[in-house]
Amino acid sequence: MPLPRSNVAGAAWPAVADALGNSFMALQWQFEQSERWPAAQLAAAQLTQLSALVAHCAACVPFWRERLASAGIAGTDLTWQAWRSLPVLARAEAGAAGAALHATPLPAHHGKIARYATSGSTGEPLVGLKTELSQFFFQGLLLRELLWHGWDPAARMAVIREDPGGTAPPPDGREQSSWGPPVSQLFGTGKLAMLDMRAPVAAQAAWLQRRDPDILLTWPSNLAALARHCRDGGIRPARLRVVRTLAETVAPALRALVRQAWGAEIVDSYSAEEIGLLALQCPAGPRYHIQAEGALVEVLDEDGAPCGPGEIGQVVVTPLHNFAMPLLRYAIGDDAEVAGGPCACGRTLPTLARIVGRTRDRLRLPDGDWRFAHNPSEAFASVKAIRRYQIAQTARDRLDVRLLADATLRPGDEAVLADALAAAFGHRFALRFVYVDAFPRAPGQKFRDVVCEIA
Repeated sequence: MPLPRSNVAGAAWPAVADALGNSFMALQWQFEQSERWPAAQLAAAQLTQLSALVAHCAACVPFWRERLASAGIAGTDLTWQAWRSLPVLARAEAGAAGAALHATPLPAHHGKIARYATSGSTGEPLVGLKTELSQFFFQGLLLRELLWHGWDPAARMAVIREDPGGTAPPPDGREQSSWGPPVSQLFGTGKLAMLDMRAPVAAQAAWLQRRDPDILLTWPSNLAALARHCRDGGIRPARLRVVRTLAETVAPALRALVRQAWGAEIVDSYSAEEIGLLALQCPAGPRYHIQAEGALVEVLDEDGAPCGPGEIGQVVVTPLHNFAMPLLRYAIGDDAEVAGGPCACGRTLPTLARIVGRTRDRLRLPDGDWRFAHNPSEAFASVKAIRRYQIAQTARDRLDVRLLADATLRPGDEAVLADALAAAFGHRFALRFVYVDAFPRAPGQKFRDVVCEIA
């Protein structure tokens, strides 16, 4: 671990951090123990936290009070057998439940409540709540990722990702003096530069060359186009060694492309807006360690039984510390393959061989340029009639907004979506609202919320 930054003048080492920094260090110490526990000890600790969460749900959350009672589950003496009798929560159910999933009151010290909106891997809008406490654990797991991989906080970080606020437009983006929390809470860091992912690929490549970072963070679909452009154009930032990815599936071919283009390695993470960090790539290889201290992750077959090594099933997740809007046995909309055998790193956290999750296309603008397809999920979530949606480019100048809806949208709702899509894509496409009865998928294929259907 690099030396933490001290909050007391003259006490450089050992460092005396502030209250939040000390809390993060205490959490990392606990993580260092639990990541090497025997499976039975880890399961017992998870059941202890689940029991506290279930007791809270039975007392304070109307939706769960009824569902837990129907399943015969009490808030005390929870067993794994009783837990697995609880029906899986579908995303559509969570969206329909609305405020019935909200807790009143919260336990003390869980902090302020924040709102989020997401369409996840299913195209079904969900508006939810999370607490400061749940964000504390999320940030603690981000620190774990840095420590696992031995990244130097003093390194230069470049981020190319969604920027709905428009604070990092091309060609220069924006720069800040540190990586920001949680890393800057404990360590002195290098600078962080950010660019809106909607920038043309050529502009991204030129920006990356100018910034010359040690670490790049971006989404896999964007990374594929950027790395290919740089490989073909001989653009190779001298310092770049690590590429962090999130939000989408990373294929082996993408890892090979990044090595070919830049001589860099991908380090992936598996997360979801409504959950936080679910799994981190192991420093010893491409498998993923489930972050069992933050969430219970189950991979279930078609009969609802746990999958064994080498088997692929649906991912069902329970965030352990979000008491504002608890999601118990929540089907996130992804599939994953369970890994087998002990991990080479010696950690005993459960492992996944791969995640079969959301993939998002890029859209083609009328001038021929490709644009990353940001999904304005909050705008769609604000239209109550929409149950599920897909944004499809069917011509250079047109998008079909496919809707599974309870009613035809009003002109005002269509205008809200039109403005949100124009802001998201940096271009005002002609829109056609198309109402469908279902979104059929071929076996083994995942739903894509944004899809390009033109060459």
